[in-house]
Amino acid sequence: MKLTDGLVFKFLIYSLLVIVSFVYLYPLLYMFSYSIKSLQDLLNPMVDQVPTGFYFKNYLDAFKTLKYFETMSTSLVVTLIPAILQTIVASLVGYGFARFEFPLKKTLMAFVLATYIIPPQVTMIPRYVLFNDLGILHTVYAILLPASLGQGLNSAIFILIFYQFYKMIPKALDEAAQIDGAGKFYTYFKIAIPLSVPSFITTFLFSFVWYWNETYISGLFLGRDVETLQIRLQNFVSAYNAIMGGSGDVDFANEAIRMSATLLIILPMLLVYFILQRWFIEGVDKAGITGE
Repeated sequence: MKLTDGLVFKFLIYSLLVIVSFVYLYPLLYMFSYSIKSLQDLLNPMVDQVPTGFYFKNYLDAFKTLKYFETMSTSLVVTLIPAILQTIVASLVGYGFARFEFPLKKTLMAFVLATYIIPPQVTMIPRYVLFNDLGILHTVYAILLPASLGQGLNSAIFILIFYQFYKMIPKALDEAAQIDGAGKFYTYFKIAIPLSVPSFITTFLFSFVWYWNETYISGLFLGRDVETLQIRLQNFVSAYNAIMGGSGDVDFANEAIRMSATLLIILPMLLVYFILQRWFIEGVDKAGITGE
């Protein structure tokens, strides 16, 4: 009998998985526990992790303060669309590097890597000036344009993901397609893309999450003219006092309401992940990445 078949070994493995899972789930459990607490539970020192009851008014107040549906549509424009564009462009660039030979290929690949190695803070001011000269500053095009040109958020990583994945596809498939009269684009759309669906899912999810969580770039390039959920959360306390008429004595943005707002912002990402998790895990396994 193998060591891995023993009961003790399985107990240790499952115990380790439970511990690791709890470490990752604890912040969510903590936020949810506090988000359903009433003001009395928050002020009661006898109430710690488990509230005395479910107080869902916190979610209603947070929903109104965030202007959820209005800012959600804006957030999707500056996260979902760039993620889709970045995935498509990274796939094309990665396919070109993986399947074709052309002059200065290694030099161009080095430039691609440099866009990730160089800290983004170094290029913020030049980008700000460029976008201002182009007249797209404080508009959604300041986010969409770089993503559509392969210069989106961490695009170099996604190009490398597709590059590595396409390198694993046997070239015999391309040669067989060419013998049958298929062109370069037909081979890409009919052979490369169907075989690399996990990479598309992985790239899209990473891109979507990174764009969704990004506040520095959004705050700099979008300003106050384009308000997203994340920017709204940064100014949550002042927005809550303005909308709810908080006086600072009783009706104020307490910890429970702030936790409710945070969970409302996390919710879309959780839904996307649960829907695409099977392809995401497969893509991570085949692409050989672990994320950040």
